[in-house]
Amino acid sequence: MEKSIRARIIELIRSEVVPAMGCTEPAAVSLCVARATELLGELPERIELRLSGNIIKNAMGVGIPGTGMIGLPIAVALGAIVGKSSYGLEVLRDVDPDSLSRARMYVDEKRIVISHKSDVPSNLHIEVDAASGDNRATAVISGAHTQFVYLAKDGEVLLDKPLQADSGRRDDIKLTEAMVYEFATTAPLDEISFMYEAGEMNLRAAREGVDGSYGHCLGKILKEHGKTLFGDTPLMHMLMMTGAACDARMGGAQIAVMSNSGSGNQGITATLPVMSYAMETGADRERTIRALTLSGLTSIYIKQSLGRLSALCGCVVASTGAAGGLVYLMDGSYSQVCAAIKNMVANLTGMICDGAKPSCALKISSGVCSAMMSAMLAMNNQCVSSSEGIIDDDIDTTIHNLTSIGRDAMEETDRQVLRIMVEK
Repeated sequence: MEKSIRARIIELIRSEVVPAMGCTEPAAVSLCVARATELLGELPERIELRLSGNIIKNAMGVGIPGTGMIGLPIAVALGAIVGKSSYGLEVLRDVDPDSLSRARMYVDEKRIVISHKSDVPSNLHIEVDAASGDNRATAVISGAHTQFVYLAKDGEVLLDKPLQADSGRRDDIKLTEAMVYEFATTAPLDEISFMYEAGEMNLRAAREGVDGSYGHCLGKILKEHGKTLFGDTPLMHMLMMTGAACDARMGGAQIAVMSNSGSGNQGITATLPVMSYAMETGADRERTIRALTLSGLTSIYIKQSLGRLSALCGCVVASTGAAGGLVYLMDGSYSQVCAAIKNMVANLTGMICDGAKPSCALKISSGVCSAMMSAMLAMNNQCVSSSEGIIDDDIDTTIHNLTSIGRDAMEETDRQVLRIMVEK
């Protein structure tokens, strides 16, 4: 692979594999509020937010780190009181008992107004107006979780970029699965070794989930009782570690995870099954790094055409990447990696996203099970054929068939899910 192409892929990975504390949708809202507050120069007397449906959907039922609370109002208040935009998606890193007490009071005083904004090209769109007296500041994030497109202070426009759909940056290199595989298996190790750090960070979140009591405690319960039903197997350990990390993250643990394509759960799912299996089988550091890179970059590739947020659950994307990483650890070939991806698309396509929440651990675990089955089939030269469903002989066409369903065909599903959630 040419050095210039490799450099662009590394730039892409580094932009998509970043630390995030808590669910990335409320974190992005906190980030936008923090920036508007910084522009205002004082704590706002009132904050008005206009949010796309997917932001609302993914922030309604998820724990906010370090608060013991769920939902957008506390995330907004903390963004104004203690948030720092320079922290990116770790914007609430400095939450402590004093700032939490002040934020709760801010919410109780009903200073926050949140409304749905539907007429925007991106499913990821956040507008914040912060006001004190006659002073006003506006910040807008759109298209990506940390991508500011508009900033203004007292009528003076400081930044104004055109809105666009949330399918990645315009200058991102356009991938194919063959490019993904070549890069993951041939790039100089020192250029991709940071992927191991991503796996280690998410392992720390998994251990927090196992040791603590977060969400539905899936990982903790699997550790205590899983051997009875699943046995002391690599699959059980993969389920335990992946589920536990999601428990901690969705349950509001004040711990960062390494995200993928704007999603912490996708980052967890793309790394922990691979890390767990590598540890189980004694894979060396290089093989583990390359498997993590194959998994993570496959996930990024799929998201390029799916978009940041959609009706399709992100665990479908990330566990599809993980299936490829598992095949690599099993000494499989490129054709077997492609077979595992096709097997995944044949199985999990259509799983809905009904918001970020503690029960995401269950969906992630379904993805992990499917990834192991798909890899096992592929290693035995079993691949869903082009005569079955949406699978095509060409791997890239198969992937784009998946993303077209998640992006386009499931639009009404997305709207109906949001209606059900907000009307409960």
